[in-house]
Amino acid sequence: MLKDLSNMPNSDENKTLNFHQMELDDRILKAIAKLGWLQPTLIQEKAIPLLLEGKDVLVRARTGSGKTAAFSVPIIQKILTGKQAAEEQQTSVIILAPSKDLCHQITKVIENLTVKCGRLVRCVDLSTKVEKAALKHMLAERPDIVVSTPAKLLAQLREGTLNVKDSLKTLIIDEADLMFSFGFENDLKTVLDFLPSVHQSILASATLEKDVVELKKIVLHNPVILKLEEPEMAPASQLAHFHILAEEADKAAVLYTLFKLLLIKGKSIVFVNSIDRCYRLKLFLEQFSIRSCILNSELPAKIRCHTVNQFNQGLYDIIIASDELHVLDPTVIEKRANKKKQLKQLSKQIESESGVARGIDFQHVSNVINFDFPKDINSYIHRAGRTARGNNTGSVLSFVSMEEKELMDCVNEHLSIGSESDEKVLKNYQFKMEEVEPFRYRARDAWRAVTKLSIREARIKEIKMEMFNSEKLKGFFEENPRDLQALRHDRTLHTVKLQEHLADVPEYIVPYSLKHVTGIVTKKKKSFVPRKRKSDSKADNPLMVEGMDYGKQRRV
Repeated sequence: MLKDLSNMPNSDENKTLNFHQMELDDRILKAIAKLGWLQPTLIQEKAIPLLLEGKDVLVRARTGSGKTAAFSVPIIQKILTGKQAAEEQQTSVIILAPSKDLCHQITKVIENLTVKCGRLVRCVDLSTKVEKAALKHMLAERPDIVVSTPAKLLAQLREGTLNVKDSLKTLIIDEADLMFSFGFENDLKTVLDFLPSVHQSILASATLEKDVVELKKIVLHNPVILKLEEPEMAPASQLAHFHILAEEADKAAVLYTLFKLLLIKGKSIVFVNSIDRCYRLKLFLEQFSIRSCILNSELPAKIRCHTVNQFNQGLYDIIIASDELHVLDPTVIEKRANKKKQLKQLSKQIESESGVARGIDFQHVSNVINFDFPKDINSYIHRAGRTARGNNTGSVLSFVSMEEKELMDCVNEHLSIGSESDEKVLKNYQFKMEEVEPFRYRARDAWRAVTKLSIREARIKEIKMEMFNSEKLKGFFEENPRDLQALRHDRTLHTVKLQEHLADVPEYIVPYSLKHVTGIVTKKKKSFVPRKRKSDSKADNPLMVEGMDYGKQRRV
């Protein structure tokens, strides 16, 4: 019998169940405190007790609601409890995700939650590129948790390096709505043949689409459907939406002005619609000494995760990302790949690449900036989901051209559904272009300086640098961790000529109304008043021209 908790009345609606009230191990509570989680999100509050009871659960919650921690906390608790009576080390949990980046993210969350457990809870990520012999050795130690994509897991099960027929207690499938769309249906069905007939199963998804319902029938047994009635995005008290009407030529000028005058503070993700646009924008900002990095889907997953980790650690505050078409919406894949052969080839490409709209765990992001307005409503929602995650606040600022205004109206209309207020969700950002005219002239020259050739050279240069860093320097950095700081992803690419004076903002171009905000004040130069020397008198110096003030005299 299916239990749907979506509309169940809550007798203690105003009472929040905190982590310390969930009968969790002290080591987990200490790790949670170290992460700074003051209280559980709604999905964590509802899901953790159910999962601790051992029930099959279908978890549906929006992006950024804390689904990963919702299933990670209870499985770690169950492992710690089971260790007390266990006679031997066993692999008891398998977590499946549709991409390498998501696998790395889940592994990182588990590592953070088990930081106080020492070597008691071990986790292995099969999606990480390691030598076959090393992977075989890691699996021979029977790690408690195995995180993998379906294809990688199936390969190890078939080879016999991983055997969970008698030991598996819990199977978790994250981002379940993408599994079938990415072509993993057959792999998933085959994986189930290697698992015991009785085990706890958990599906986590941002949507409850047709594919999720079909997967539920295959994987779950008498599940609890935890479908929280919550908005697609954080409420207005948490997330503010703004827009600026600007054409292509003015978008760069506005962005440069906002960053340089410190009108945008905190960590920011700038979204564009292609990788070329990422490099164009980075090279543009470089000319004004505004450091940024690019999350490039052409680079290996390890490098992308390293980029995100450095961003999360605060090494840089601006990351530029693109949403590739095939990772934004699973329905796009179905339309573009009707034949099975095409779908299979596309799924291989997806497994090696990653989109930023979904899945990547950016922490403490204050601003999402849509330099290019997203192509559809789902894309806007997923981009906005990168900020205001959990209980944090954030803002979304979109640059909108006349061609993109129709898209913005569609997003406004969709987000206004169910709203009691008549006001539009995307409010107009008060920005007077006429006050920053000097910035516009500077920006236009810098934008024109970024040519197609310089973009191409920058892309090739970065790929070469990352190839060198990721292989040859691996051993060196293990022995010299301090030098790892030099491996930053926001370094300048130097494919556009940099002019040193552009890095500074002279006081005279700063609008009067913003001078107290920016703190940009240049000291006035002392006027030069030369001392009069006897030899400089007209009588003594016949080379002086008569009839001129001393300060304006010239020699002839």
